[in-house]
Amino acid sequence: MRILHTMLRVSDLQKSISFYTDLLGMRLLRRKDYPEGRFTLAFLGYGEESEDAVLELTHNWDTSSYDLGNGYGHIAIEVDDVYQACDTIKTKGGQVVREAGPMKGGTTVLAFVKDPDGYMIELLDKTRND
Repeated sequence: MRILHTMLRVSDLQKSISFYTDLLGMRLLRRKDYPEGRFTLAFLGYGEESEDAVLELTHNWDTSSYDLGNGYGHIAIEVDDVYQACDTIKTKGGQVVREAGPMKGGTTVLAFVKDPDGYMIELLDKTRND
């Protein structure tokens, strides 16, 4: 068994695809419209679906926004350098909500960014030791 994907509902599919590809370096693996169901699915990731877990973005054509709720935490992404990743994301117009630095009570370097729908994305340094 393995995890296949995590699904997020998004209000503006193209804006979300741009965030995950341009700011976080994922690739758009596939995209398909379902006119009868009035939704579009887009799958993004760092590797192929046959090998790696990916992110599924679901855009329901008739829904303009979602309540994130209080149960969602974050998606974690490993990066080579959290400080550099934050600088790049800010330069490209992304929103860093917790600047890069050691986690409270630990030494692992991390940061948090928000995607266009407000979902939290944790950036973790590749050399973490906590």
